[in-house]
Amino acid sequence: MNKQLLYEGKKIAYSVSGKGKAVILIHGFGEDATVWKKQVGPPQTPSQKEPPQTPPKEGLQTLLSESSLLNGKFKFIIPDLPGSGQSEMIDDMSMEGMAEVIKRIVDTEAPLPPAGGFSEHSNKYKSLLVPESKTPPAEGLGEASPSGGRGALSAGGREACIIIGHSMGGYITMAFAEKYPDRLAAFGLFHSSAFADSEEKKVTRRKGIAFINEHGAFEFLKTATPNLFSQQTKDEHADLVDEQVAAGHNFSPPALVSYYEAMINRPDRTEILEKTTVPVLFIMGKYDNAVPMEDGLKQCHLPGKSYIHVLQKSGHMGMLEETEKSNRALE
Repeated sequence: MNKQLLYEGKKIAYSVSGKGKAVILIHGFGEDATVWKKQVGPPQTPSQKEPPQTPPKEGLQTLLSESSLLNGKFKFIIPDLPGSGQSEMIDDMSMEGMAEVIKRIVDTEAPLPPAGGFSEHSNKYKSLLVPESKTPPAEGLGEASPSGGRGALSAGGREACIIIGHSMGGYITMAFAEKYPDRLAAFGLFHSSAFADSEEKKVTRRKGIAFINEHGAFEFLKTATPNLFSQQTKDEHADLVDEQVAAGHNFSPPALVSYYEAMINRPDRTEILEKTTVPVLFIMGKYDNAVPMEDGLKQCHLPGKSYIHVLQKSGHMGMLEETEKSNRALE
């Protein structure tokens, strides 16, 4: 179901699909919510029937149906970030500013659980609920205490959620985790990092800003997007690359420049990984040039509990390049 809300007078679009634990998927730079289409599939209305299952073509990944991943398991909430897709730019386009937009969506879509708790799924989610107290967990593992330790609600009286951020979406996820740790049951960095930009990376982004201002958003994305995929993907599935490049027509230069400036100015947030008491997911691509696997390996040991997956054939776009493995990791 496609929805929208007003944030400081600006339209923010997002979709909601499935039932169960609230999971927010945040896209990255030069993307919109459709980058998750192979995880969630097209929105379905109650009148629509699930499409028939067909064998996958050799070498290609297929969409997961709602019954295989979503139905009765997760409620996926997927926004278009400000300036992407159907969402308008906001005044504060920093990582912290966009994290506030995510907070507004979470407050809207993660309500109180039913009076009886999480029903048949309560046991599955019990270990992923936010702490009721601020007492640090033993050995930093985030386990429930004998007295109940983890409760269904955040301090604000709403259900805790899971946030997974891809690339820039991961930077926003870290900003959210810093300010609203009580709202998280878990979070994940999908081809992303808690590190700040290196000086070399800042120089590269500033060159990108100059190119965008001179040649436009699409010309920049047309040049940069293919580099996000592994060579194997470009050789064997050029259609995936072409499709992602074509999506670049939807962006304005001010939006891309704002994203780059926000990334340049974001602080190091590795301390958040060290202090968190909830599980953290890391998905890395062996051939990722944007967020190298080496960076992920340098930080994945920091949380008390980490789930670590390396996609052996992917660059920076594992949700498209190795869909089945990505979906299993997410599930």
